[in-house]
Amino acid sequence: MPDEQMANSGAQTPSGGQPPTDGAAPVPPARPLDTIDRSILRMLQTDGRASIRSVAERVHVSRANAYARINRLLDDGVIRGFSALVDQERAGQGASAYITLKIVQNSWRTVRKQLTALPGATHIALVSGDFDVLLLVHTKDNRELRELVLTRIQSIPEVLSTRTLLVFEETDLGPEED
Repeated sequence: MPDEQMANSGAQTPSGGQPPTDGAAPVPPARPLDTIDRSILRMLQTDGRASIRSVAERVHVSRANAYARINRLLDDGVIRGFSALVDQERAGQGASAYITLKIVQNSWRTVRKQLTALPGATHIALVSGDFDVLLLVHTKDNRELRELVLTRIQSIPEVLSTRTLLVFEETDLGPEED
C-alpha cells in the first residue's frame, strides 16, 4: 500500500470481498482492538484518504506500526474498504427513501440478491419487528422512486408488502469520540 494514499487500495476482506455468506467458510473472529486501533479507525472514518504518515503522527506510532495495524484491521475484516461520502442531492439523486419490506419467511438470501441489483440501493438490512427488511434508496426524483417501488421491488415474488418513507433531510454522523 503506498505511503501517501490508502483510499485507492481497493481494500477488502481476506477472501477478496464482503464477509462470506450463504455457506462459505466463516471469517475468523477479529482480534481485540486497543486504543490505538480505535484511534486509527476514527481517523480513517473521518478521512479515508489519510496517509500512513499522518495516521502514524496522529496516533503517535511509527509508520511501520501504523501500516501493520491498518493491514491487520483490513485482514481481520474490521475495515471493509474505503469510500467517499456523497451528497446525493448534489449528485442528481434528489429523492431518498427508506423502504420497509415484509418478505416470505426464509427468503432473505434470495431477496437480498435481488435488492442489491437495484439502481440507487445503498443500504440493506435484515431487521426484527413489524417488517423484515429495511432498504435505503436514492433516485433522481419521485417518479423514478415510484417506478423502483411499484415495478421493481413489488415484482419480487418473495416480497409480500412494502412501505415507503420519504427522507426530507439527512445528516451523516461522524465517528464516536472516546
